[in-house]
Amino acid sequence: MSCPVITFFNNKGGVGKTSLVYHIAWMMALQGRRVVVCDLDPQANLTTAFVPEEDLVTQMETASDAPRTIYRCIEPLTKVGDIRNPELTPISQNLALIQGDIALSSFEDQLSEQWPKAADSGDHFRPFRVLTAFWQVMQLGAKAWNADVILADVGPNLGAINRSVLIASDFLVVPLGADLFSLQGLRNLGPTLTRWRRDWKIRLGNWQAPDFPLPEGHMKPLGYVVQQHSVRLSRPVLAYDRWINRIPAEYARQLLDDKNADPEVRPANDPNCLATLKHYRSLVPMAQESRKPIFSLTVADGAIGNHLAAVKLAYDDFKALAGKILARAGCSTQ
Repeated sequence: MSCPVITFFNNKGGVGKTSLVYHIAWMMALQGRRVVVCDLDPQANLTTAFVPEEDLVTQMETASDAPRTIYRCIEPLTKVGDIRNPELTPISQNLALIQGDIALSSFEDQLSEQWPKAADSGDHFRPFRVLTAFWQVMQLGAKAWNADVILADVGPNLGAINRSVLIASDFLVVPLGADLFSLQGLRNLGPTLTRWRRDWKIRLGNWQAPDFPLPEGHMKPLGYVVQQHSVRLSRPVLAYDRWINRIPAEYARQLLDDKNADPEVRPANDPNCLATLKHYRSLVPMAQESRKPIFSLTVADGAIGNHLAAVKLAYDDFKALAGKILARAGCSTQ
């Protein structure tokens, strides 16, 4: 049985997606879940959030070819080799990372080349091995870690890399901002997911007796998370409300194919809204300096007075969100 993969994705960047994955991974681990988080964004920002820069420099200078990053695990596929078992980076007792790698972007051409070949009548081993490489590596990592769940972070585009990540995904969480382009991202994402599911199902049917396990490619939407930014003079409350109130109907139409979505539904009473998260702006610099999630800050980190109260609120918010994601994904909570 494979380990469930939950991917956090939207076509719109700048909505706090990587920070969301970082905090959800930590919260699930703190709540006793065994978590593998995989950085599948070629920018590798999630990796730099988890791993100190000096450690990354040491890795590059001493063992750059070790299968510690996602790219080093799949790199042999660019030649005549096969997938390598990932060397996980332990973050805590329950949390481990498959590091990202800027070299991952070079794998895009391989994925594009093999996509049509998986649909023809030729040899299927190599096309499917390449197209499911991310899933294979994540499952190998989950087995080694005895993981309950895999979380994946990806970049904000609809290219071949993200298509293979979504093929590897059982579930999808959509981070959103309250702005025009987040809504446009939904309009791009919905039809794309529908097409990718359909095309992957065709390819699976084309290889009746596969030589190795393949992901189902369900890509089931679990819901959306609104990242609530502070209101500024250039962005008044009315503008914020204008966009946030359009999210529920747009999400239902685009990702759930609900043609009769109620335009009057608001995030506060929308069952598809997993959470509306505060920005916690004042805690971010402390958390970055301390290299820990905002809800784990202590007095020793400088979280005193109102900051300490905000830490408690953040803990409650992320605990509720992590529990909701696990429950909707069918992962028992503890």
